[in-house]
Amino acid sequence: MSEKLNIEVPTMAELVARGEQPEILFWVGCAGSYDERAQKTTRDICKILHHVGIKYAVLGTEESCTGDPAKRAGNEFLFQMQAMTNIEILNGYDIKKIVTGCPHCFNTIKNEYPGLGGNYEVIHHTQLIQDLITEGKLKAEGGESFKGKKITYHDPCYLGRANGVYEAPRKALEVLDAQLVEMKRCKSNGLCCGAGGAQMFKEPEKGNKDINIERIEEALETNPGIIAAGCPFCMTMLSDGVKMKDKSDQVQVLDIAEITVRANGL
Repeated sequence: MSEKLNIEVPTMAELVARGEQPEILFWVGCAGSYDERAQKTTRDICKILHHVGIKYAVLGTEESCTGDPAKRAGNEFLFQMQAMTNIEILNGYDIKKIVTGCPHCFNTIKNEYPGLGGNYEVIHHTQLIQDLITEGKLKAEGGESFKGKKITYHDPCYLGRANGVYEAPRKALEVLDAQLVEMKRCKSNGLCCGAGGAQMFKEPEKGNKDINIERIEEALETNPGIIAAGCPFCMTMLSDGVKMKDKSDQVQVLDIAEITVRANGL
């Protein structure tokens, strides 16, 4: 999975067959599994878990969509079917702790699965990275230097406003010795990238401007070298916005996990 490390990612079925249990289940999510851009983030989360020696596993083909898009689009019946199938599998494996690469999966499993019998400790990958930095296991040494680079961070709706996670991703950026510049609308006043609430999967209604263009204009006002994201949906919308503004040569859109991996030389 890596150019430097040949990482073997075990499935829960394989671990259980060996009589083992992971410390943490990595919930990959649909985007992290199937979207080519998001797969890079998935690989980098695995690199981080491997580097710090956390015993983890994925569900593999047993993982299904959390049901978030169905619920946001108004199909509660489909959501509950998808959720209960996942909960049955998670409870069957006696899963206690889950890390997600996507704020939508994070929000759904953390806040909506308990009502259907799925109770787990759920953290987003930026929270995991923050914890590892605090514990001294990730030090932003030995890899790419971000010194002097301007980075602006876009708060995903389901991580920030929905769950109050603002400091974890910023902590991962603060250790880089880079210049963190905030957009006008950030943290609890953040602006949606335009993909949440199942909007990712439909054409926008008529209006003056697409939301992702509005957001990318705000980001570009900070004159960044890097726009940092923590969500595969945001990643798509922001990347599309950068392309539409013909700024792909000057501005990179990177996930917090990708930045962390580069900084640590993993």
